[in-house]
Amino acid sequence: MTAPAGRGFVRTVLGDVEPDALGVTYAHEHLIVDSPLIEDRFAHIHLSSVEAAVAEVGECAAVGVSAMVDAMPCAAGRDVVRLAQISRGTGVHVLAATGLHTARYYPGRAWVVEEPADVLAELFRADIEDGIDRYDYGGPVVRRTEHRAGIVKVATIGERLSDAERRVFEAAAAVHRTTGVPILTHCEDGLGAVEQLELFRDLGVPLDRVALSHTDKRPDPAYHRELLSTGATLEYDQALRQPAGEPKGTAWLVAEMVAAGFGDRIVLGTDGARRTLWRTLGGAPGLAWLAAGFVGVLASLGVDEAARRRLFVENPSRVLTFRR
Repeated sequence: MTAPAGRGFVRTVLGDVEPDALGVTYAHEHLIVDSPLIEDRFAHIHLSSVEAAVAEVGECAAVGVSAMVDAMPCAAGRDVVRLAQISRGTGVHVLAATGLHTARYYPGRAWVVEEPADVLAELFRADIEDGIDRYDYGGPVVRRTEHRAGIVKVATIGERLSDAERRVFEAAAAVHRTTGVPILTHCEDGLGAVEQLELFRDLGVPLDRVALSHTDKRPDPAYHRELLSTGATLEYDQALRQPAGEPKGTAWLVAEMVAAGFGDRIVLGTDGARRTLWRTLGGAPGLAWLAAGFVGVLASLGVDEAARRRLFVENPSRVLTFRR
Protein backbone atom coordinates (compact mmCIF):
# COMPACT_ATOMS: atom_id res chain seq x y z
CA MET A 1 0.00 0.00 0.00
CA THR A 2 1.45 3.38 -1.00
CA ALA A 3 1.28 6.66 0.82
CA PRO A 4 -2.06 8.46 0.59
CA ALA A 5 -2.08 11.93 -0.88
CA GLY A 6 -2.49 14.89 1.42
CA ARG A 7 -0.81 16.25 4.50
CA GLY A 8 1.53 13.38 5.23
CA PHE A 9 1.12 9.75 6.18
CA VAL A 10 1.93 7.21 8.86
CA ARG A 11 3.77 4.07 7.73
CA THR A 12 2.55 0.89 9.44
CA VAL A 13 3.74 -2.66 8.82
CA LEU A 14 0.60 -3.28 6.76
CA GLY A 15 0.84 -0.11 4.72
CA ASP A 16 0.49 3.65 4.88
CA VAL A 17 -2.49 5.28 6.58
CA GLU A 18 -3.74 8.78 7.18
CA PRO A 19 -2.53 10.24 10.51
CA ASP A 20 -6.12 10.55 11.73
CA ALA A 21 -6.56 6.79 11.35
CA LEU A 22 -4.29 6.00 14.31
CA GLY A 23 -6.63 6.86 17.17
CA VAL A 24 -5.45 5.97 20.68
CA THR A 25 -1.73 5.25 20.29
CA TYR A 26 0.92 3.69 22.49
CA ALA A 27 4.13 5.38 21.37
CA HIS A 28 6.80 2.98 22.68
CA GLU A 29 6.13 -0.77 22.87
CA HIS A 30 7.99 -4.05 22.47
CA LEU A 31 5.76 -6.77 21.08
CA ILE A 32 8.46 -9.10 19.72
CA VAL A 33 11.98 -9.20 21.17
CA ASP A 34 13.58 -12.42 19.97
CA SER A 35 17.12 -13.47 19.15
CA PRO A 36 19.61 -16.03 20.50
CA LEU A 37 21.31 -13.21 22.41
CA ILE A 38 18.05 -12.07 24.00
CA GLU A 39 17.02 -15.59 24.94
CA ASP A 40 20.43 -16.30 26.49
CA ARG A 41 21.32 -13.04 28.24
CA PHE A 42 18.08 -11.10 28.64
CA ALA A 43 15.43 -13.74 29.28
CA HIS A 44 13.27 -11.27 31.23
CA ILE A 45 12.59 -9.35 27.99
CA HIS A 46 12.38 -12.36 25.68
CA LEU A 47 9.06 -12.00 23.84
CA SER A 48 8.78 -14.45 20.98
CA SER A 49 5.15 -15.56 20.80
CA VAL A 50 2.71 -14.12 18.29
CA GLU A 51 -0.12 -15.83 20.17
CA ALA A 52 0.81 -14.17 23.48
CA ALA A 53 1.21 -10.81 21.79
CA VAL A 54 -2.15 -11.11 20.02
CA ALA A 55 -3.78 -11.85 23.38
CA GLU A 56 -2.04 -8.95 25.16
CA VAL A 57 -2.58 -6.44 22.35
CA GLY A 58 -6.14 -7.70 22.00
CA GLU A 59 -6.80 -6.65 25.59
CA CYS A 60 -5.47 -3.21 24.69
CA ALA A 61 -7.73 -3.06 21.65
CA ALA A 62 -10.69 -3.94 23.85
CA VAL A 63 -10.15 -0.75 25.87
CA GLY A 64 -9.76 1.44 22.80
CA VAL A 65 -6.09 1.26 21.77
CA SER A 66 -5.80 1.23 17.99
CA ALA A 67 -2.08 1.83 17.25
CA MET A 68 1.28 0.88 18.73
CA VAL A 69 4.90 1.68 17.93
CA ASP A 70 7.19 -1.34 18.23
CA ALA A 71 10.50 0.25 19.17
CA MET A 72 12.94 -2.61 18.45
CA PRO A 73 15.26 -1.49 15.62
CA CYS A 74 17.65 -3.33 13.29
CA ALA A 75 19.25 -6.63 14.34
CA ALA A 76 18.23 -6.31 18.00
CA GLY A 77 15.43 -8.87 18.20
CA ARG A 78 13.06 -7.33 15.67
CA ASP A 79 10.79 -9.54 13.56
CA VAL A 80 8.62 -7.61 11.17
CA VAL A 81 6.82 -10.70 9.85
CA ARG A 82 5.54 -11.47 13.33
CA LEU A 83 4.64 -7.82 13.88
CA ALA A 84 2.48 -7.97 10.77
CA GLN A 85 0.80 -11.12 12.10
CA ILE A 86 0.05 -9.35 15.38
CA SER A 87 -1.43 -6.39 13.54
CA ARG A 88 -3.63 -8.62 11.41
CA GLY A 89 -4.66 -10.68 14.42
CA THR A 90 -5.78 -7.70 16.49
CA GLY A 91 -6.73 -4.97 14.03
CA VAL A 92 -4.26 -2.65 15.78
CA HIS A 93 -1.93 -0.57 13.60
CA VAL A 94 1.70 -1.48 14.33
CA LEU A 95 4.68 0.68 13.38
CA ALA A 96 8.10 -0.96 13.07
CA ALA A 97 11.45 0.71 13.70
CA THR A 98 14.67 0.93 11.78
CA GLY A 99 17.86 2.41 13.29
CA LEU A 100 20.10 0.93 15.97
CA HIS A 101 19.77 0.32 19.71
CA THR A 102 22.45 0.50 22.43
CA ALA A 103 25.68 -1.46 22.09
CA ARG A 104 24.60 -4.25 24.46
CA TYR A 105 22.40 -5.69 21.72
CA TYR A 106 25.27 -6.07 19.23
CA PRO A 107 28.20 -8.02 20.71
CA GLY A 108 30.34 -9.40 17.92
CA ARG A 109 28.60 -7.33 15.21
CA ALA A 110 31.45 -5.17 14.02
CA TRP A 111 29.41 -3.45 11.32
CA VAL A 112 27.31 -1.69 13.96
CA VAL A 113 30.29 0.23 15.33
CA GLU A 114 32.52 0.42 12.25
CA GLU A 115 30.35 1.29 9.26
CA PRO A 116 30.20 4.98 8.29
CA ALA A 117 27.06 7.07 8.55
CA ASP A 118 26.28 6.97 4.83
CA VAL A 119 26.24 3.16 4.82
CA LEU A 120 23.96 3.07 7.86
CA ALA A 121 21.70 5.70 6.33
CA GLU A 122 21.25 3.55 3.23
CA LEU A 123 20.41 0.54 5.39
CA PHE A 124 17.79 2.57 7.25
CA ARG A 125 16.41 3.99 4.00
CA ALA A 126 15.94 0.51 2.58
CA ASP A 127 13.99 -0.52 5.69
CA ILE A 128 11.76 2.53 5.28
CA GLU A 129 11.22 2.52 1.53
CA ASP A 130 11.92 -1.01 0.26
CA GLY A 131 11.00 -3.33 3.12
CA ILE A 132 12.55 -4.82 6.25
CA ASP A 133 14.72 -7.92 5.91
CA ARG A 134 12.85 -11.02 7.07
CA TYR A 135 16.11 -12.22 8.70
CA ASP A 136 16.70 -8.85 10.41
CA TYR A 137 20.27 -8.65 9.08
CA GLY A 138 21.23 -11.86 10.85
CA GLY A 139 23.22 -13.33 7.98
CA PRO A 140 24.68 -12.77 4.53
CA VAL A 141 21.33 -13.10 2.74
CA VAL A 142 18.84 -10.24 2.78
CA ARG A 143 15.23 -10.91 1.79
CA ARG A 144 13.18 -7.75 1.95
CA THR A 145 9.53 -8.11 2.91
CA GLU A 146 6.59 -5.93 1.99
CA HIS A 147 6.60 -4.54 5.55
CA ARG A 148 8.33 -1.18 5.95
CA ALA A 149 9.60 0.82 8.91
CA GLY A 150 7.63 3.79 10.21
CA ILE A 151 10.22 5.36 12.53
CA VAL A 152 13.99 5.52 12.88
CA LYS A 153 15.29 4.86 16.40
CA VAL A 154 18.65 5.91 17.83
CA ALA A 155 20.10 5.46 21.30
CA THR A 156 22.76 6.68 23.70
CA ILE A 157 23.93 5.24 27.00
CA GLY A 158 25.56 8.29 28.54
CA GLU A 159 25.61 12.05 28.44
CA ARG A 160 28.54 12.09 26.01
CA LEU A 161 28.02 10.37 22.68
CA SER A 162 30.53 7.79 21.51
CA ASP A 163 31.84 7.95 17.95
CA ALA A 164 29.65 4.98 17.01
CA GLU A 165 26.55 6.62 18.49
CA ARG A 166 27.33 9.86 16.69
CA ARG A 167 27.49 8.02 13.35
CA VAL A 168 24.06 6.50 13.99
CA PHE A 169 22.63 9.95 14.73
CA GLU A 170 24.20 11.28 11.53
CA ALA A 171 22.63 8.41 9.60
CA ALA A 172 19.23 9.05 11.18
CA ALA A 173 19.44 12.75 10.31
CA ALA A 174 20.33 11.89 6.72
CA VAL A 175 17.47 9.44 6.27
CA HIS A 176 15.08 11.89 7.91
CA ARG A 177 16.06 14.53 5.36
CA THR A 178 15.47 12.18 2.41
CA THR A 179 12.32 10.39 3.60
CA GLY A 180 10.67 12.56 6.27
CA VAL A 181 10.68 9.62 8.71
CA PRO A 182 9.94 10.47 12.37
CA ILE A 183 12.79 10.05 14.87
CA LEU A 184 12.53 8.25 18.22
CA THR A 185 15.42 8.17 20.68
CA HIS A 186 16.39 6.03 23.67
CA CYS A 187 17.67 7.99 26.67
CA GLU A 188 19.40 5.53 29.00
CA ASP A 189 18.05 6.05 32.54
CA GLY A 190 16.34 9.18 31.22
CA LEU A 191 19.65 10.95 30.65
CA GLY A 192 21.44 12.25 27.56
CA ALA A 193 18.44 14.04 26.07
CA VAL A 194 20.05 17.48 26.05
CA GLU A 195 23.10 16.14 24.20
CA GLN A 196 20.90 14.27 21.72
CA LEU A 197 18.95 17.41 20.88
CA GLU A 198 22.09 19.50 20.53
CA LEU A 199 23.50 17.02 18.03
CA PHE A 200 20.27 16.84 16.04
CA ARG A 201 20.14 20.64 15.96
CA ASP A 202 23.70 20.71 14.65
CA LEU A 203 22.72 18.15 12.01
CA GLY A 204 19.85 20.32 10.81
CA VAL A 205 16.98 18.20 12.09
CA PRO A 206 13.92 20.20 13.20
CA LEU A 207 13.53 19.26 16.85
CA ASP A 208 9.75 18.99 16.57
CA ARG A 209 10.42 15.81 14.56
CA VAL A 210 12.22 14.16 17.49
CA ALA A 211 10.62 12.19 20.36
CA LEU A 212 12.79 11.35 23.39
CA SER A 213 11.96 8.14 25.26
CA HIS A 214 12.25 7.23 28.95
CA THR A 215 12.82 10.78 30.17
CA ASP A 216 10.27 10.26 32.94
CA LYS A 217 12.91 8.13 34.69
CA ARG A 218 14.24 11.57 35.75
CA PRO A 219 11.20 13.35 37.27
CA ASP A 220 12.85 16.76 37.47
CA PRO A 221 10.39 19.37 36.14
CA ALA A 222 13.19 21.82 35.29
CA TYR A 223 14.90 19.17 33.13
CA HIS A 224 11.65 18.44 31.32
CA ARG A 225 10.81 22.11 30.77
CA GLU A 226 14.27 22.60 29.27
CA LEU A 227 13.71 19.72 26.84
CA LEU A 228 10.15 20.64 25.93
CA SER A 229 11.02 24.29 25.32
CA THR A 230 13.12 23.17 22.33
CA GLY A 231 10.00 21.93 20.52
CA ALA A 232 10.89 18.27 20.95
CA THR A 233 8.37 15.69 22.17
CA LEU A 234 8.90 13.63 25.32
CA GLU A 235 7.71 10.02 25.47
CA TYR A 236 6.81 8.93 29.02
CA ASP A 237 6.66 5.17 29.62
CA GLN A 238 7.38 4.26 33.24
CA ALA A 239 3.86 4.27 34.68
CA LEU A 240 3.38 0.48 34.60
CA ARG A 241 6.50 -0.02 36.72
CA GLN A 242 5.47 2.38 39.48
CA PRO A 243 3.32 1.89 42.59
CA ALA A 244 -0.17 3.30 42.17
CA GLY A 245 0.49 6.15 44.59
CA GLU A 246 3.99 7.08 43.42
CA PRO A 247 4.30 10.68 44.68
CA LYS A 248 6.73 11.92 42.01
CA GLY A 249 5.90 9.41 39.31
CA THR A 250 4.93 9.61 35.67
CA ALA A 251 1.35 10.74 36.29
CA TRP A 252 2.55 13.59 38.51
CA LEU A 253 5.08 14.61 35.88
CA VAL A 254 2.46 14.58 33.13
CA ALA A 255 0.20 16.78 35.24
CA GLU A 256 3.07 19.19 35.95
CA MET A 257 3.98 19.52 32.27
CA VAL A 258 0.38 19.89 31.13
CA ALA A 259 -0.13 22.64 33.71
CA ALA A 260 3.05 24.32 32.43
CA GLY A 261 1.60 24.48 28.92
CA PHE A 262 3.44 21.56 27.33
CA GLY A 263 0.51 19.17 26.93
CA ASP A 264 0.92 19.17 23.16
CA ARG A 265 4.50 17.80 23.40
CA ILE A 266 4.02 14.57 25.37
CA VAL A 267 3.15 11.06 24.20
CA LEU A 268 2.75 7.90 26.26
CA GLY A 269 3.78 4.26 26.07
CA THR A 270 4.46 1.28 28.31
CA ASP A 271 7.99 0.33 27.20
CA GLY A 272 6.52 -3.10 27.84
CA ALA A 273 9.59 -5.25 27.18
CA ARG A 274 9.11 -7.12 30.44
CA ARG A 275 7.40 -10.47 30.70
CA THR A 276 6.40 -9.46 34.22
CA LEU A 277 4.26 -6.62 32.82
CA TRP A 278 2.18 -8.76 30.45
CA ARG A 279 -1.04 -10.01 32.00
CA THR A 280 -1.31 -12.82 29.44
CA LEU A 281 2.13 -14.08 30.56
CA GLY A 282 1.14 -14.06 34.23
CA GLY A 283 2.43 -10.56 34.96
CA ALA A 284 0.79 -7.32 36.01
CA PRO A 285 -0.77 -4.88 35.48
CA GLY A 286 -0.97 -5.68 31.75
CA LEU A 287 -0.32 -3.33 28.87
CA ALA A 288 -4.00 -2.37 28.68
CA TRP A 289 -3.72 -0.62 32.06
CA LEU A 290 -2.17 2.44 30.45
CA ALA A 291 -5.39 3.16 28.55
CA ALA A 292 -7.77 1.68 31.10
CA GLY A 293 -6.31 2.61 34.50
CA PHE A 294 -3.65 5.27 34.05
CA VAL A 295 -6.16 7.66 32.52
CA GLY A 296 -8.04 7.62 35.81
CA VAL A 297 -4.87 8.48 37.70
CA LEU A 298 -4.30 11.38 35.31
CA ALA A 299 -7.88 12.57 35.80
CA SER A 300 -7.43 12.52 39.58
CA LEU A 301 -4.47 14.88 39.15
CA GLY A 302 -6.45 17.37 37.09
CA VAL A 303 -5.48 16.25 33.57
CA ASP A 304 -8.80 16.76 31.82
CA GLU A 305 -10.32 14.83 28.94
CA ALA A 306 -9.09 17.25 26.27
CA ALA A 307 -5.53 16.99 27.56
CA ARG A 308 -5.74 13.20 27.72
CA ARG A 309 -6.91 13.12 24.12
CA ARG A 310 -3.87 15.15 23.13
CA LEU A 311 -1.56 12.70 24.94
CA PHE A 312 -3.05 9.55 23.43
CA VAL A 313 -4.43 10.67 20.05
CA GLU A 314 -3.49 14.08 18.70
CA ASN A 315 0.17 14.22 19.72
CA PRO A 316 1.17 10.76 18.45
CA SER A 317 -0.69 11.37 15.21
CA ARG A 318 1.48 14.43 14.61
CA VAL A 319 4.73 12.90 15.87
CA LEU A 320 4.45 9.73 13.74
CA THR A 321 3.63 11.47 10.46
CA PHE A 322 6.17 11.43 7.64
CA ARG A 323 7.00 14.98 6.57
CA ARG A 324 10.00 16.11 4.54
